[in-house]
Amino acid sequence: MSEEILIIISISLIIFTSPLVSKLLKLPTIPVEIMMGAIAAYLAFIVDHPILHLVAKLGFLYLMFLAGLEIDLKKLLSISSTMLKKSLLYNVILFSCSIFITLYFDLSKIFIVILPLISIGVLAALKKEYGDTEWIRIAFIVGLIGEILSIFALTTISAALEFGVGVDFYKTMSLFVLFLFAMMVVYKLFHNFIWWFPEIKNYLMPEKDHQEQDIRISMAIFFLMITVMMYLHLEIAFGAFIAGIFITTFFEEHNKQLPHKLEHFGFGWLVPIFFISVGSSLEIEALLNLDLVIKALLITFAMVVIRLIASLLFVKEMGWNKFFMLGLSHAMPLTLLIAVTTIAYDNHTITQEYYYAFILASILEVLLVMVVIRIITSLVYFRNSN
Repeated sequence: MSEEILIIISISLIIFTSPLVSKLLKLPTIPVEIMMGAIAAYLAFIVDHPILHLVAKLGFLYLMFLAGLEIDLKKLLSISSTMLKKSLLYNVILFSCSIFITLYFDLSKIFIVILPLISIGVLAALKKEYGDTEWIRIAFIVGLIGEILSIFALTTISAALEFGVGVDFYKTMSLFVLFLFAMMVVYKLFHNFIWWFPEIKNYLMPEKDHQEQDIRISMAIFFLMITVMMYLHLEIAFGAFIAGIFITTFFEEHNKQLPHKLEHFGFGWLVPIFFISVGSSLEIEALLNLDLVIKALLITFAMVVIRLIASLLFVKEMGWNKFFMLGLSHAMPLTLLIAVTTIAYDNHTITQEYYYAFILASILEVLLVMVVIRIITSLVYFRNSN
């Protein structure tokens, strides 16, 4: 049997069985996909192949596109000034703690960017399980600001790793700033255009759509933004992220099912291939290395602690008995952590051991934090019922 056929069969089986295994083990699907990918690679069912890398890269870009779908600029602009200031200060504290840890322990400078990362993707799972509670609402608002800053940091560090801190880096960052300014202008123009001609939305996305026009235009915007970023030599993941923001901001009210359709499409096919690929890059023997496990646990501990420290800002809003839930909910930046770690490893900024440690830490964070949140909410429910 050829390598290509074996890879396709293995990935197909993992995509199909991972939700069933996840439900059986009561774990999020993503860590299960990563571990099943690692096992498949260990058994030589999945091997290193250019086509796998290509599809996994597309899956990663679609994942960043889905991250952008979580952000609605209209809602973001309506955040109160007090909450906005606290959200920004929250992230300042995260980066300050990260800088202190990195310099004190003489770690690679990439840790300054990695430790404060925030991704609200896993928050959606918490919202499904615990409902639209106050701490989840605040976590989403603060997380939106944090994820935008994290994506900005991702783009900056990608340019620094590719070009070094020199003329090319400053040229790239200048283009990046100009690109952001251009996007603001496009946003304003398109917003006014739709206000004057609201029927344009029905033209682009008809209510009685029998040709999946909403998916088609979403994919067109997705690939168009990627093309623009490639032409400007900027981080293409940021282009995918911007495309997601654009879709949510302008079309969610018109077609509320669109983000869900795009999520189902991505998480049902493309995105799992990326996580399976990440798992296949791990060596199971390396995960049995005690030194590596200790590094992963220390990374997990550091990322949780700095978020708990920053969440003290919201004691007034949430009280002493719930403020830590904010920090815990942000301590699972699974997707962005894997994304930045992959970029850093590909650019030889971190060693293979630290690459494995970060991947293991991303899984441990989800497992440990999910369990802790479940225990805390169960105790609160038990106490309230009595």
